Amino acid sequence: MKKYSLGLALLLSLLISCSSQKDSLIKIHTKHGDIYAILYDETPKHKENFIKLAEAGRFDSTEFHRVIDHFMVQGGDVFTKEGLPESKWCTIPAELDKGYLHEKGAIAAARQSDHVNPEKRSSGCQFYIVEGRKYTEEELTTNVKKLQKEFMKFISLESQRTLAEQYAALYEGGKYEEMTQLMLSKKEEMEEFLHINLSKEMDEAAIETFTTVGGTPHLDEGGYTVFGKVIHGMDVVEKISAVETAAMDRPVDPIYITVEVERVLKKKITKEYGFEYPEEK
Repeated sequence: MKKYSLGLALLLSLLISCSSQKDSLIKIHTKHGDIYAILYDETPKHKENFIKLAEAGRFDSTEFHRVIDHFMVQGGDVFTKEGLPESKWCTIPAELDKGYLHEKGAIAAARQSDHVNPEKRSSGCQFYIVEGRKYTEEELTTNVKKLQKEFMKFISLESQRTLAEQYAALYEGGKYEEMTQLMLSKKEEMEEFLHINLSKEMDEAAIETFTTVGGTPHLDEGGYTVFGKVIHGMDVVEKISAVETAAMDRPVDPIYITVEVERVLKKKITKEYGFEYPEEK
């Protein structure tokens, strides 16, 4: 009896060990190609929910229904497909402050705005994948909202009429990045003239990420839960984000998805896709 108990304990130990050596590889299939991702153990509620929906086939035949070039692609609207109202009972508690940034390839949960969702609870199904862009260190260490506000005051001065016309021309042409660069070029002059400080602090690691990898840094201030990362297929995300869209940023030609989950050895994921897992303590 004792030998049987020891044998069972050893078998259970081996099973647990083998289980911990594997992870759930997420595969999102689209007509533009396949996207492969992993989900973080540090956001267990979001990981479990996503996998449960995927394994039940509930993501299948949903769409990337909102896409914005150089920003993100959003999809997975299970509840609309199934005719269910997205109430509080169809949301997940936020899992913020895990140290994950809205870098390029990040997977995060969509949510309703703060005025109806002060707890910042995540949608129980909708997610988005970040595309974003690379930023300069000056952009990242500038309070852009304050810069925009003060810039509008600045160009209202008679002495800045030429600058105001230049800004208006960029706006009419839809050249929004050039508008930001124009405002940044006047930052020091505005600080001195208006006696204000337009700078803000940002963690060095975040600066390194957004200047080299890219992403959408302003979303880190919005209270959205980042719960995974694309490890292969960002070229597919880029293709999707660039498609023609109509009202509400919806693709003119629908982009349907199917999602599958495969249990794969972590060593294989690292070898094939380059994703490095944190060392287990």
